[in-house]
Amino acid sequence: MKNQTFQWDTMTMGVCYYPEHWPKELWADDIDRMKEAGISTLRAAEFAWSILEPREGVFCFDFFDEFLDLCGWKHMKVILGTPTATPPVWLTESYPEILNADKKGVLLRHGARRHYTYNSPAYRRFCSRIVEQMASHYGPHPAVTGWQIDNELNCETDEFYSEADHRAFRAFVQKKYGTLDKLNAAWGTVFWNQTYSDWSQIHGPRPVLNDGDNPHQLLDYYRFISASALDFCRMQAEIIRKYKKPGDFITTNGLFRNLDNHRMAGECLDVYTYDSYPNMAFELERDPKTSRDLNDRKWTRNLIEVRSVCPHFGIMEQQSGAGGWASRMEGPAPRPGQLTLWAMQSVAQGADYISFFRWRTCAFGTEIYWHGILDYDNRDNRKLAELKDFYRKFQTLHPVCGAENTAAFALIKDYDNEWDAQADAWHRRVSRPSEKEIFAASELTHTPYDVVYLHDDTAPAELTKYPVVFYPHPMLMNEQRCRLLKAYVEQGGILVVGCRSGYKDMHGQCTMQPQPGLLQALTGTDIRDFTFASPNEEEICIDWRGKRLPAPVFHDILTPLPGTDVLAVYGGGYYKGEAALTERTLGRGRVLHLGSAFARENVVQLLDYLKIREPFKEWITAPEGLEVVIRKKNGRNFLFVLNFLDTEQAFELKRPGTLLYTGEIQTGRLSLPPFGTAVYEVP
Repeated sequence: MKNQTFQWDTMTMGVCYYPEHWPKELWADDIDRMKEAGISTLRAAEFAWSILEPREGVFCFDFFDEFLDLCGWKHMKVILGTPTATPPVWLTESYPEILNADKKGVLLRHGARRHYTYNSPAYRRFCSRIVEQMASHYGPHPAVTGWQIDNELNCETDEFYSEADHRAFRAFVQKKYGTLDKLNAAWGTVFWNQTYSDWSQIHGPRPVLNDGDNPHQLLDYYRFISASALDFCRMQAEIIRKYKKPGDFITTNGLFRNLDNHRMAGECLDVYTYDSYPNMAFELERDPKTSRDLNDRKWTRNLIEVRSVCPHFGIMEQQSGAGGWASRMEGPAPRPGQLTLWAMQSVAQGADYISFFRWRTCAFGTEIYWHGILDYDNRDNRKLAELKDFYRKFQTLHPVCGAENTAAFALIKDYDNEWDAQADAWHRRVSRPSEKEIFAASELTHTPYDVVYLHDDTAPAELTKYPVVFYPHPMLMNEQRCRLLKAYVEQGGILVVGCRSGYKDMHGQCTMQPQPGLLQALTGTDIRDFTFASPNEEEICIDWRGKRLPAPVFHDILTPLPGTDVLAVYGGGYYKGEAALTERTLGRGRVLHLGSAFARENVVQLLDYLKIREPFKEWITAPEGLEVVIRKKNGRNFLFVLNFLDTEQAFELKRPGTLLYTGEIQTGRLSLPPFGTAVYEVP
C-alpha cells in the first residue's frame, strides 16, 4: 500500500454546505459569514445528482457553475463530492436492478440514501458517467481544491443481497478457489449437507433457520463486500485523477464496517477523512451512559483507528450541533465548550483539517434535527460565537500541523479477525469488550497507543517502534503472521495476547493442533481445557502478586511449557490455582499470555508491570477525567489537555509550558473549566 500523498501544510477549517437547500440570495451572505468565522473551505454536491443530471443523459452544470464562480470570487475553496450515494429517482425507477436488497431479497426502494449496490453493472455504468462528466467539467475550476468520492461508503448498510451481489459473490469465490472442491473444503460444506456441485448453487448469505449461517461462507462474504466497495471507490478515483488539477486531492469519508479502509486509502485516495460525532454517545433512545463508558471521550478510540489508516487525516464532518433524524437518533445539544472540545479531540489525535457539519440546519427532509452551526432562523448564536473562538485557538496550532502522535504501545488488529468476529459470536464476545477495556485503561492512565493493522506486506519495522504490542484475540492465524510476531519479539519487543488465540486457520476453521495453535511456539503454553466464565459461579478473578484482578468473559486454563513462567493464577472455579497469566522469554523479548479477556484493571496492572504507564508523567500529573495527548514535530512537543467532564479539573504542569492559545508561560497547579481545553508547547 502506498503512503499518504497529500497533507495539509497549515491548520485549515471548513464546513459542509448544500447550496441546493437554500435560496441563491443567501449564498453570498453565507460565504461572507463563513469567512468571517475563519472558514476557508466548504464541501458540497455529494447529494446533488438530480441537479447535475435531471434526466437520463441530460447534464446541467449551470447551478454549480454559478455557485463555484461565486466561491472563486470570494476566495472560498470547495471540496466536491461525487453524488453516487443517492441515485436519482429516474434511475431507480427505470433500472431497479441497481437497488440493494435485504437478506430476504426485498429491494430497498427510493427515498432514503445508499439504497444501491456496488455490484450492479448498470449502476457502475451510470456512476462512471456522472463522475466523468463532473470531473471533466469542474476539475479545472480554480475554486475546487479536492474531491470526495461518494459519501460514507458502507454507512447505513454494509451488507448487500441483490441478484447482482449474488452473481458477483459467486464470481469472487470462483476466482479465489478455482474449483468447487477447494471451496467445499474451505467452507466445510460436508457439515449439514451443504456440499456444492455446481457454481450456480453458490449465493451470498440468504435467510436460514436460527441465524445458522455457515461462518466460513460469511467470512468470505465480508471479504467480498470489502472488495466490492474498494473496486467502486477505485473506479471513481481513476476517473477523477484524469481531470483534477495538480495539488488537488482525492478523499472519502469513513470509517465503516466490512471495508479494508487501509487498502482503500493506499490504493485509491490521497488523504483520508473521517466524520466525528461524539454527541452520538449521548443518544437519548439508548441506555443511559455512565462515566465507566467514557461517553464522548470514547470517540478518541475511533480517531486512533483513523490515524492508523492515515497519520495526518482530515475531519470532513465534525459535530457542531445536536444530531438526529426525524426517525431516530435523538440527542441533546452540545453544551457550551463541547464544540471546541470535540474539535480539539480530533486535532489531538492527528487531524489537521476540521470541517464542521453543517453550516445551517436543514429545514426539510430526514435530517431536520441534525443541527448545524446556525439554526433554522439563520441568526447568530452561541455555536457561531464558539466556532469563532475555536478558530482563534486553532490558528495558534499551525506549528502542530503535521506533527506525529506519541504512543506507549500498539494495539494490533487485522481485517480477517475483525470479520471473523462478525461471523462468530464466541469471537465477538471476547474481542469487543477487550478492545473497549484496553482503550479505557489507556485513557484513564494517560498511556496512549497506536493501532496497527497487519497486512500481507507488514514488515517487522512497523512493530519494532513499539516496546509493547497487544494482540488481544487473534483467533485466525497463519505461518506468515507468526513469523512476523516472532521477529518482533526476538528483536526485543513484548507481545501480549489474550484468550481464544491461534486456534483457527484463515478460513475460520478450528485446527486440530493444541491451542493456542501456531502461537504455541511463541507463548510457550498449552491449553487442554477452556470455558466461558459461568454465571452460576462467583466471579472468578486472577491472583497476581497479591492483587485480585478481573478475568472477564472466558477462561483458557494455561499449562506452562518448559521455559515459561507463571505470573498469575485463577482464584476460583474448578481450575483454582491453575495458570491464568504466563510469560516467556524469546530472543531479546518476551511473550505474555493472558487466559481471559482484558479488563481495564488487568490492563493497568500490565502497563505497570511492563513499565510503560504514563509516559508523560515528567510533564504533567492529571486526573482520570482529563485526556492527555502529545504530538511531536521537529523536536518540539505539543501537549494537549482536554476536560471531558462538566466540572472543573485541576492538573499539575511540571515544567514551564507555553499555552499556544495565548503565548503565556504556565507551570505548577492549573485547572480547566468544564469541557475546557489547553495546548502547550513543553520542553
